[in-house]
Amino acid sequence: MDRPRASRLKGVAQGQPDRLSRWFPHRSLKRRLVFWLGVPLLTLLIVALVADKIVMPIVTRQGAAFPLPDFVGKRMAEAQISVSELDLKYEVSSEEYSPDVPAGVIVRQYPKGGTKVKPDRTIKFVTSLGQKMVPVPELSGKSVRQAMLDLETADLTMGEIQWALSDTLPERVVVFSYPSAGFEVPLGSMVNLMVNRGRASTFTFMPELVGMTLDKAKKLLEEKGLKLGVASRRNDENYLPGTVLEQSEPEGAELDAGTEVDLVVSAIK
Repeated sequence: MDRPRASRLKGVAQGQPDRLSRWFPHRSLKRRLVFWLGVPLLTLLIVALVADKIVMPIVTRQGAAFPLPDFVGKRMAEAQISVSELDLKYEVSSEEYSPDVPAGVIVRQYPKGGTKVKPDRTIKFVTSLGQKMVPVPELSGKSVRQAMLDLETADLTMGEIQWALSDTLPERVVVFSYPSAGFEVPLGSMVNLMVNRGRASTFTFMPELVGMTLDKAKKLLEEKGLKLGVASRRNDENYLPGTVLEQSEPEGAELDAGTEVDLVVSAIK
């Protein structure tokens, strides 16, 4: 049983050509081309496969991507801890005023939450500066119109106007504001004004006299610092004689003290 095997080995040893020698005879051009071109190409192919499957994933950390958390609404101090734990970097690209978001809270981020990122990626944040505060401008001594323009320039709005009586200040100028000048308030806040209506001793307001008797009307005019002017008569059977039908100044009108008020009083023929 062992002799045939010994015969085959003997044949090879005696110089019978193997399969490689039959395909590529020794010192043939074909054999030289294979070694000159094929071996280098095979080597390059092996190097490329190793680089693509082993080296590049290590360099680029391919396969380590993960969804980025959403940091919007979180404070910057809290986000810093999470970013560090995830082996990420960050930078605050800008800050902006936001009346509804407290200072130090993240307003926007790039990339957005849920985006696939890899370790060492830089995340950019936009944080809130909170509500912008502006100082109330100096309004005392200015006209109401000028005060309104100054408030608009300061991004504020004019609120209520209250009237004061002063004998030492010009009429219709701002006495003071509330909040006062220099006080910081949120952007767009209302500022109320106290305005001088005029000298306290030189004007009064017209009362309603229609329907009163002439005597009562005259007495009320005197109490208000006004005087009875011309009291003309007009026939009107619907009212008792001596009833005030009309007055020359409307109720609530601002009048100088001592102003004469004319009346129309009913009469019967």
